[in-house]
Amino acid sequence: MGPLMLDCQAEELLPEEKEKLTHPVVGGVILFSRNYHDKRQLSALVQDIRRFAKRPVLIAVDHEGGRVQRFREGFTAIPAMGDILRQSEHQDESAVYAKACGLVLAYELKTLDIDFSFAPVLDINGVSQVIGDRAFSDSADDVIHLAAHLIQGLKAVNMPAIGKHFPGHGSVAPDSHVALPVDEREFDEIRSTDMVVFERLIERALLDGVMPAHVIYNQMCDKPAGFSTKWLQDILKQDLGFGGAVFSDDLSMHGASVAGSYVERAEAALEAGCDMVLACNNPKGAETILDGLEKRFANPSNSDLQKQKRVMALYDRIMPVGLNDKYDSAVELVKRLSER
Repeated sequence: MGPLMLDCQAEELLPEEKEKLTHPVVGGVILFSRNYHDKRQLSALVQDIRRFAKRPVLIAVDHEGGRVQRFREGFTAIPAMGDILRQSEHQDESAVYAKACGLVLAYELKTLDIDFSFAPVLDINGVSQVIGDRAFSDSADDVIHLAAHLIQGLKAVNMPAIGKHFPGHGSVAPDSHVALPVDEREFDEIRSTDMVVFERLIERALLDGVMPAHVIYNQMCDKPAGFSTKWLQDILKQDLGFGGAVFSDDLSMHGASVAGSYVERAEAALEAGCDMVLACNNPKGAETILDGLEKRFANPSNSDLQKQKRVMALYDRIMPVGLNDKYDSAVELVKRLSER
């Protein structure tokens, strides 16, 4: 399993995409709304990805709920995470709704052989232009509480939980898709306001993966977190003890451009501590990564093999049998929440 997760352009694989899937650097595919027409078509696309790859690859999607739900027609409408607490009468009820959301989104993806969603969002709803109601709350304690219950729902279906965007994107305004946000706060404030969410969930062994933010925290490091050894090696892995998989955010985002060319971005992210890098919405950029990393991953180092081991742990987790009744009950809860 290689270190690059790339995308595809349509509802069926293009001839050149079938060829790319055999490349040793490819380790995954992320799906978007443009790849979806209906469940039958999506199932065929997933089967084709696995068939043409000829080896294990991760298949993922951003399917958080609210405005970030890639598949809609034929899927249960998952509300924005920020609606869960607002629409609940008390905290216990919000926890039940959060777990139901996790179970439903995981079940509906798993039945189509999709390995995971990049979820949950663990940012707080602060001043960010891109996070907003993707976050559970503006309070770290509420985010921890609701995320833990949503993850219980994911785990009931045996789906990995991938927390994002470490150490927290919610307290800086610019959108890292189109800008390079700089958070000027001291570390202690970042830790107590934002990073504490990741810290508590890691302590409880609830996160299988983490995605760092394309944000510079300039009191700590002059690089975005996803390219920073300080953030990924020293803080995430050593201080917090995280041993799961680390995925870069999309290397096509403006917040990643500071790291150089596409190949330089991929190399910098992998050297900093990412196990797999994402390159989306720019096929030519992804191709340069394939070419640039081919020689390295033809003979992977021990470090590269460890990276492969961490991402392989997320592959082909079998959904337990006998979940139909729990799924049906969870769907009713999610619909009730959406109708409030």
